[in-house]
Amino acid sequence: SNFGSSNQPSAVKMRQTLDLLRVQAPWLEVDGEMHGDVALDGKQRAAVMPHSALAGNANLLVFPNIDAANISYNLLKTAAGGNIAIGPVLLGAAKPVHILTASATVRRIVNMTALTVADANAER
Repeated sequence: SNFGSSNQPSAVKMRQTLDLLRVQAPWLEVDGEMHGDVALDGKQRAAVMPHSALAGNANLLVFPNIDAANISYNLLKTAAGGNIAIGPVLLGAAKPVHILTASATVRRIVNMTALTVADANAER
């Protein structure tokens, strides 16, 4: 869905998530549900959605379910080259916890360990 073009449950979930983000973290630069190509390409988004609140390319993507997140994460990781990635990042757990897959490189293990340590030391 692009900004309300669908009323499927996953699109509605993303609109509700946006409403929560705007209330709970108003300082974040966020925008509504949109196709991945439009999110990742700021020039394309400016052309087709000139009223978007985002400037430039998105650097964080939120997905309606774990299946969409896993598929997109692996596609982006592969397209970026070098199998260098941060993630997946789990949110909402009582303690810092993240996932490493069997394909994780040493660099990704180090990156995710550093992220987990930073999470553990962050004030909550």
